[in-house]
Amino acid sequence: MQYRRDVDGLRALAVISVILYHAKFSLVSGGFVGVDIFFVISGYLITSIIIAELECGAFSLRNFYERRARRILPALFLVMAVCLPLGWLWLQPADMKLLAQSQWAVALFSSNFLFWSESGYFDVAAEFKPLLHTWSLAVEEQYYILFPLFLILVWRLGKKKIVTILAIIAILSLATAQWGISHDPMGTFYLLPTRAWELVVGAFVAFFLSSHHGYLPGLRINQIMSLIGFCLIFYSIFFFSDKTPVPGLYALIPTVGVALILLYSTPDTVVGTILGTKGAVGVGLVSYSAYLWHQPIFAFARHASLLEPGWVVFCVLVGGIFLLSFLSWRYIEKPFRSKNFIRSRGALVYSFAGTFIFVGIGLMGHMTEGYYLRDDLKERFDSLEKRIRLNQGLNPVCDNFFTLSDACGPHENPDVVLWGDSYAMHLMSGLQAANPELRIVQITLSGCGPILGIAPITRELNSSWAKACLENNDRIFDYLKKSMTVKYVVLSSPFAQYVDTDSRVLLRNGEVVNGENNSYEYFRSTLDTLRNLGIQPIIFSPTPQNGEDYGRCLVKAAMLERNLEVCNFKLSDVYEKYPKVIEFLKMIEREFKVVWLSDAICRDGICRAAMGDTFIYRDTGHLSYEGSILLGKNSSDFVIN
Repeated sequence: MQYRRDVDGLRALAVISVILYHAKFSLVSGGFVGVDIFFVISGYLITSIIIAELECGAFSLRNFYERRARRILPALFLVMAVCLPLGWLWLQPADMKLLAQSQWAVALFSSNFLFWSESGYFDVAAEFKPLLHTWSLAVEEQYYILFPLFLILVWRLGKKKIVTILAIIAILSLATAQWGISHDPMGTFYLLPTRAWELVVGAFVAFFLSSHHGYLPGLRINQIMSLIGFCLIFYSIFFFSDKTPVPGLYALIPTVGVALILLYSTPDTVVGTILGTKGAVGVGLVSYSAYLWHQPIFAFARHASLLEPGWVVFCVLVGGIFLLSFLSWRYIEKPFRSKNFIRSRGALVYSFAGTFIFVGIGLMGHMTEGYYLRDDLKERFDSLEKRIRLNQGLNPVCDNFFTLSDACGPHENPDVVLWGDSYAMHLMSGLQAANPELRIVQITLSGCGPILGIAPITRELNSSWAKACLENNDRIFDYLKKSMTVKYVVLSSPFAQYVDTDSRVLLRNGEVVNGENNSYEYFRSTLDTLRNLGIQPIIFSPTPQNGEDYGRCLVKAAMLERNLEVCNFKLSDVYEKYPKVIEFLKMIEREFKVVWLSDAICRDGICRAAMGDTFIYRDTGHLSYEGSILLGKNSSDFVIN
């Protein structure tokens, strides 16, 4: 293959967008599409190499996999090795266990399955997982295992039939991805069947160019088409957001953009000139190492800091990433690709030995619950982690679809029903502390807010789940209608999943609509219906929050014997981050009682993550058990009468 400088320029664009996105620079709100760009480039390059070797009868699976091992494993093993001492120094045992699990999963190129299985409502935030980004490597390697075998099997059919088969595969993969966005968002994001079409887009380009040697439609066409591709990529990087449903149809925008550049960019075009500059090519050459280093560096910086590091810190870290990238490219990547440095047998031994070692290390970390050699700290860590355990109210069984379990309160003749999601659950301890004699029943389900007729759809909560949430709330309402004793219903939720811009909710008729434009009427109707039953609704606001993980901050501060006040935050940050929720509840407050938890948690514009030695929060927004109890005892708003 003839070397193309613009391909390295595309790699530079991809890795820079991913790095800036993970550094949380808001300008590149769609920087995650850098991964989609990488997939198309990989599909193009790998397919081009295989086609060239198959055409001259020189393709060898052994040589192919050896090249992949030389390309992927040395730098990857280096980064994994560096993560271990950093994790031992800075990670809490629960996080160290997650890192250990990811070590063996990465070594076996199955980390996408691991991170898919870990995803959920209460999952550790992505930015705290040092090896999370390896999911994309796993997808690529799984593809590289299957795709050469596929081409070998069908090569005799000829290129036209192969492209036809690939087109069918791509269409099925894209259709599955589009379907999966609503039905299994996390699986759709992480797994090969819904990502394969992006790699196949690159394969299409490779087949086209291999069949049209000297394809030169003319400078004017090349200029126009490559500029269109460039604009599509830039639109994706700057105008996509976390709410953009990818990798479905929207992902066609960046992937088609990459395909157009691969097809039409030449050194004579504006795009080819930009992407072929010395700086862009230089970044592209170290892009693999940069991709490997960025997530661990950012994750450990967040672990080492009590609160989210500022933009100045991230700018310094980005500089450090590219310095490390150059060093690992120069002294690890390049040498290991050369057979003069390490022969085939040595590369094979190195690959298997490294895999065996990291699988063993990962299993040991899993079996020791992340403590490894730190048994002397176990009691202290366990005590602190217990304080920020999941707050599911009366019993974990109460975080479930409609249940009348005795563990969730006296369902016969109750006075109060607690209805909502996890932001209702965390109120239970406080309500009981404020009302010891109250007969209260907990009917709650994580993610399922107390609104009749609609249910949220998010990346974690798919449309099938939303339908079950609708049915769950209908059963709760039937229970309330039949009850002769319920006088009050306490309702709570973060509400952001209903009212934020671009939020999506499912209606009973199966239609998915914008939540911001519909949720107020549905919630008001729910409250009116309760009032018509003679039941007084009491709405508790979500806790004030600004996106920081206060529970994690409090544990770190306690371990370092720092004043817990370092985890406090400004009330103005809350208004800035969740204006839609506040506006929504202020409209509700015109007719119904709303308890603002900010009144109990914040003083003089400062919100307290802890009061004295008591942890108020357990994570980014949920109250800890001890925090809920303290608020219940200290705040008259928790008293129901």
